[in-house]
Amino acid sequence: MQSMRQSCGVLLGALAAALMTVIPLQAQEKVNVVASFSIAGDFVRNVGDDRINVTTLVGPNSDVHVYTPAPGDAKKIADAKLVISNGLGLEGWMERLVQSSGSKAAMLVASNGIAPRQPGAHADPHAWQSVANAKIYAANIRDGLSAADPAGAQLYRANADVYLAKLDALDREVRAAIANIPEARRKVISTHDAFGYFADAYGIAFIAPQGVSTESEVSARDIAAIITQIRTAKIPAVFLENVTDPRLMRRIAAETGAKIGGTLYSDSLTDRNGDAPTYIDMVRHNIKALTSALAE
Repeated sequence: MQSMRQSCGVLLGALAAALMTVIPLQAQEKVNVVASFSIAGDFVRNVGDDRINVTTLVGPNSDVHVYTPAPGDAKKIADAKLVISNGLGLEGWMERLVQSSGSKAAMLVASNGIAPRQPGAHADPHAWQSVANAKIYAANIRDGLSAADPAGAQLYRANADVYLAKLDALDREVRAAIANIPEARRKVISTHDAFGYFADAYGIAFIAPQGVSTESEVSARDIAAIITQIRTAKIPAVFLENVTDPRLMRRIAAETGAKIGGTLYSDSLTDRNGDAPTYIDMVRHNIKALTSALAE
């Protein structure tokens, strides 16, 4: 009987030891990360995976240019270990929001290291539209997560390596698709000037009646100039965007005969049921829409 009690004691001790090793892993809290908008949020998810909990302030199909922080946003930032913004002037509201939150979170500007178009006060913030720049975002996020959560650094590096390889493949895919568009037809009208980095990287000219922000007002003179330019340069297509009012582009298309080539995704992803729930889906959708409209 005593031997039996000893055996039970050994088994219970072994079970307790096993539970001590399992429970901390199950109870491990995820790292809270706040990303300013949906595209940055997708980069963070690819690098952080299940080790992190990502909150995106400006969600799918929403315009970061005109966003007004919600009452609960300060608490989200206060609870975060890392806050990630795009920078380049995209989130004019971010600094005030962080200050009001009293957060002690680490701050990361995901576009660090990218040479801005139109440097200065009116820098073009849409750097993610070049896939090569998206790789810089991913690397910065890897480093930011590793600094905020050193215990997860190895996982973040491994995830980033996988994602960077996917972005390399995506870049090759875009270049191969554009090679099939006749050079004379590589020009389009888009709603606002969000595709400058894409144009520089891949050789498609984008002309926009609005500036780099959807807050820009479009004058009657601007519209007349765009219409004249479409007719003179024989621009084959105009494109809508998911964060802007489509009526202006429909008017321009009606007056010029240029066809509406569909919707391009510029500043925001869609929800899971849309055409662009991830960054890679967004780029693939955009290049498919462009090649369909521009290829002869």
